[in-house]
Amino acid sequence: MVVPSVLGVFAHPDDESLSAGGVLARHAAMGARTAVVTTTWAEDTPRAEELSDALRILGAEEPRLLGYADARVPQSAPGQVRFCDAPLDESVRHVVAHIREFRPDVVITHDAYGGLTGHPDHRHTHRVTSLAVQAAALERLCPDAGAPWRPSALYLATHPHSAARALGAGLMRQGREMFSVPDEWIGAAVDVGPWFERKVAAVLAHRSEVARGALPGRIAVLPPVEQRRLLGTEWYIRHDLAPAPAARTELTP
Repeated sequence: MVVPSVLGVFAHPDDESLSAGGVLARHAAMGARTAVVTTTWAEDTPRAEELSDALRILGAEEPRLLGYADARVPQSAPGQVRFCDAPLDESVRHVVAHIREFRPDVVITHDAYGGLTGHPDHRHTHRVTSLAVQAAALERLCPDAGAPWRPSALYLATHPHSAARALGAGLMRQGREMFSVPDEWIGAAVDVGPWFERKVAAVLAHRSEVARGALPGRIAVLPPVEQRRLLGTEWYIRHDLAPAPAARTELTP
């Protein structure tokens, strides 16, 4: 069985572990190449160090940080433009360069809502990545960003309506609006049970988020059975980008 290589593109350090940590850990354990591009935060920040620790736990390569500022945290990249405000062509070109260098079979990113929270950085990461996976295959687009490469599939990390209703109270702060998609849109529902401990360890490696009581912090104080209920399945919308053998386009279950 050929296990597809996976490149994740996510907005913030910790998104990779929360949204796709199980899939990343499974693919790495089966011998596939895995890596993550993070669109915000600078390399010389504590959260970048935490990201490196999390990716090491998941078996992925070293972080690939674009270095833009978080929409809500200016100190995430001092002196740099917010990711949401950066020129679109520039942001797309950066992601294209990573796709062409890594040459993944599968790219994973946020869904169009930006996941349950609808964070603007998540939504913009979805837009930029969706454009980049198409541009990466076209030789006349971003010609200075490497040789063309066409991933076989794009997977969007999401929650179906049924899961949002069942799990939302545990994942969202009270009173926050939730964003989810129709159940029939789900192309892959992955039980990450065998890699669950590794996923949780990666989530908790984001120590500053644990300390300030963000989602990793709320997860840290839950009993293991509740952690597993909230994080034991990952859902994806699948978009095929190129004809290829099933083993190269499908996430391993």
